[in-house]
Amino acid sequence: MFAIDNLLEGLTPSAVLIVLLKVVIVFVVGLVATMFMVWFERKIISGMQNRIGPNKAGPFGILQTLADGIKLFFKEDLLPDRADRFVFRLAPFLAFVPAFLVWSIIPLGGDFSNGKNGSVTMFGHRTFVQLADPPVGVLLLLAISSIGVYGIMLAGWSSGSKYPLLGSVRASAQMVSYEAALGLSLAAVMLVAGTLSTNGIVTSQSSLGRWHVIATGVVPFIIFMIAATAELNRPPFDLVEAEQELVGGFNTEYSSLRFALFYLAEFMNTVTMSGVIVTMFFGGPQPVKFNLGAVHFSGDLHLGFMNGTVWFVAKLLVFLYIYVWFRATLPRLRYDQLMNLGWKLLIPASLGWFMLLAAQRVATDNDWNKWTVNIITIAVLLLCGLLLLAATRVSAKNREREGAMF
Repeated sequence: MFAIDNLLEGLTPSAVLIVLLKVVIVFVVGLVATMFMVWFERKIISGMQNRIGPNKAGPFGILQTLADGIKLFFKEDLLPDRADRFVFRLAPFLAFVPAFLVWSIIPLGGDFSNGKNGSVTMFGHRTFVQLADPPVGVLLLLAISSIGVYGIMLAGWSSGSKYPLLGSVRASAQMVSYEAALGLSLAAVMLVAGTLSTNGIVTSQSSLGRWHVIATGVVPFIIFMIAATAELNRPPFDLVEAEQELVGGFNTEYSSLRFALFYLAEFMNTVTMSGVIVTMFFGGPQPVKFNLGAVHFSGDLHLGFMNGTVWFVAKLLVFLYIYVWFRATLPRLRYDQLMNLGWKLLIPASLGWFMLLAAQRVATDNDWNKWTVNIITIAVLLLCGLLLLAATRVSAKNREREGAMF
């Protein structure tokens, strides 16, 4: 129904066909993006770390990914004797499907030139280049992304083995912890944009200065980037599959195509979250426009309705490369460092920055002196930060004095 509402001229047979076409496009885009990400990550890392294989097997290393796919397809599909059979089979889909669903509310293109809202004409109908644009798109995004934790938790629990269970519990704690910082950073975007619609968020970023990475003060973007990396179980936060500690983590007992679904879900989620970052902070399909004296660039690539899509893909590739760069260069954190970063730094920082932005909005609405409001708000936040720091230091000293409990 959300997809039908996305059509701006009512429900007709041709409108239903447009929705079905969008569903197919989103499905194909998701599959192609996943396969591309597997090849892209192997190719870039092989170049950074001089790994022979992924960069030599076939043209541009393409055959390495094909060989892995064939190997997984023909491997024996194991089912442990003590496993809960139904849940064991269901868990991989709970991890993989949510990544596809998020794509349904991400604008993949559109005409945003001259203050337009991104709508285009398809087969005589005005619509958006996205499957659905619900009024609560950001909340739907958070709800869908949080489903992935069920797949990981149920995979470890249903295996009937203690090591996958330990891995799934640790993974769930990690994902739930960073979900709070992720949501608070998006709350700053919603406050600035004044809407929960993903299309409305993109429309509000009509110029380089209005991109939310700048309009929110950069801090929410940094917090979102770190929290998203932890949510995705990507290095340096890949504690979910720390082989030297928990064998293979929650998916130890999986093999063949079920293991492949978890494997692909990681790459799919990386592409999906990069798309969310581009949408929320970097204008989505909005073109890059700037005017520096005699140098003027309107962002028009003369590609018609594909102009926005090309800009979206270009921005997406930047963040995909950043994630691969992280994986190739950063060492893994300890688990206590991971949790301390989330609870003691990211959540307080995102909440404090949201309060600062809210105070600025109240000052603007009531015509108060912004400098006075900012000084008072920053002073209060610094005081709260000092109190939190003092509390954590006292707690650390008490634990050190009492000694380890286990």
